[in-house]
Amino acid sequence: MDCYSAASERQDWEGAATAMRDAIASDPRNPDYHSLYAYSLRKSGSADMDLVFKHYNEALRLDPKHKGAHEYLGEAYLMVGNVAKAKEHLGALDKLCFFGCSEYSDLKRAISEHEAKAK
Repeated sequence: MDCYSAASERQDWEGAATAMRDAIASDPRNPDYHSLYAYSLRKSGSADMDLVFKHYNEALRLDPKHKGAHEYLGEAYLMVGNVAKAKEHLGALDKLCFFGCSEYSDLKRAISEHEAKAK
């Protein structure tokens, strides 16, 4: 995680993705690693959205209540124009965040901004 943290602070998303890919190789059952790997790929501008979706979904398979994975997967769906799927993850966060949470607020804002641009 130290390599990931250092790379992400520099916004070296390819380096962060490499660190998380190595972390997944050593502990494939860690949902945080899958979520951070997908996040790093997405932030690096990777065109391989299938790989991004695969790892967010793996994070959620390992931990269905992973708030970060729900938020970031929703944002990934917005990147490919699938607002309905993004809203599904917003609904999941609404249930997980009984008194509200930053993941819910951030995804809700991202959906609103996406919808405003689409008009």
